[in-house]
Amino acid sequence: MAVEIESVRRFSRCWFAGVRAGDRLLSVDGYEIEDILDYDFRMSFAPVSMEFSCGGKTRTVRVSTADTGLSFATYLMDRQQHCKNNCIFCFIDQLPKGMRESLYFKDDDSRLSFLFGNYITLTNISEHEIQRIIDMHISPVNISVHTMNPTLRVEMMKNKHAGEALAILKRFADAGIHMNTQLVLCPGINDGKELEYSIHELAKLYPSVQSIAAVPVGLTKFRDGLYPLTCYTKETASAVIDIIESFSEHFRAEHGIRLCYPADEFFLKAERALPPEEYYDDYPQIDNGVGLWTSLKTEFCEALAACTQKSRYRKVTLATGAAAYPLLSEFCTAASKKIGCAIDVVKIVNHFFGEEITVAGLLTGKDLLEQLAGRDLGDVLLIPLVMTIDYTSHSTENNKFLDDITLKEAESALGVPVIPTGNQGEELLRNLLGV
Repeated sequence: MAVEIESVRRFSRCWFAGVRAGDRLLSVDGYEIEDILDYDFRMSFAPVSMEFSCGGKTRTVRVSTADTGLSFATYLMDRQQHCKNNCIFCFIDQLPKGMRESLYFKDDDSRLSFLFGNYITLTNISEHEIQRIIDMHISPVNISVHTMNPTLRVEMMKNKHAGEALAILKRFADAGIHMNTQLVLCPGINDGKELEYSIHELAKLYPSVQSIAAVPVGLTKFRDGLYPLTCYTKETASAVIDIIESFSEHFRAEHGIRLCYPADEFFLKAERALPPEEYYDDYPQIDNGVGLWTSLKTEFCEALAACTQKSRYRKVTLATGAAAYPLLSEFCTAASKKIGCAIDVVKIVNHFFGEEITVAGLLTGKDLLEQLAGRDLGDVLLIPLVMTIDYTSHSTENNKFLDDITLKEAESALGVPVIPTGNQGEELLRNLLGV
């Protein structure tokens, strides 16, 4: 399989060798290149010989570094792989019509798991891809397991191959591939005894399985015609925590780590105090909402204790989702007393997706603008960076919310600067200070 080249940087080694846009990369050191994983892996052994098809002629170029000057049409070099499941809890199926087309794409691409931390189900992976992960020793791989009961997995994912795909976990474990696994829990379906079974079966694959995260199902108000599911309550969330902690305490005594962790949302729903830092070991699934609030609280409290600076702002407004509101209110009360600024924390209710959706990352610009309209926002509005599409960038220039309202438009409508703030305690304090 050949990969088309989109551009070649002027004066690079390949450019001097006559390679141009539209030519095709055939192989590196004799190995065919299908996508970015093949390319990065083979280029890591530079110097290498690259074979190109240039205007119908084959050309070999010897390069001494991985900086070839080549750019490809897409980052992956080919199409992103589409999910073949029809999970009963799929969030994308719960989106209303009329949103940006890219939001409806369901990915299940093993390459994105390694490159960006996406979770895959193993139902969409070919034998070639399995063997490549083993041969290249690609780790870690993030896997959405949901249940270790093959029959139940088929029922939950509506894919007849979902159960048999669990065998791939054992193959990866035997090959020493590290895995982070998640269980999206649905009340009365894969919790309770099924949760106990899944944890115990996954624990058999330790240390290749490095972590197990239990995450509650998220339900929007757009579920007409979909599988009937309910949200977790205080009681049912508590039951999940109790099952996990019963296992994790035993596992920690034996192996030194807990292995299995409930998402922060379970503690919030159960109205339980968030655990201390040591509970989460090295935060193996913090990007999955496991230990995120404990980490933020620890960082913020340490930064505040060390802070000797006073705020230059008269007033700061911090808008966030319902889940984070109590914790951020606690932070800001303490900060206000020490750094000398007035901080107003505002809870934004998710009217767009429904009030059961409480995380800040699923708030829309419309809800933000409507619920802040007419308020005295002071000198600046802080929002969680995860509310924006490009949550790697703090810029307001091209960033936007899920509903395509831009941060520039929000600033214009509200009459104050809008500053996206990441999940680091020191960064939050700096933004409150105005530094």
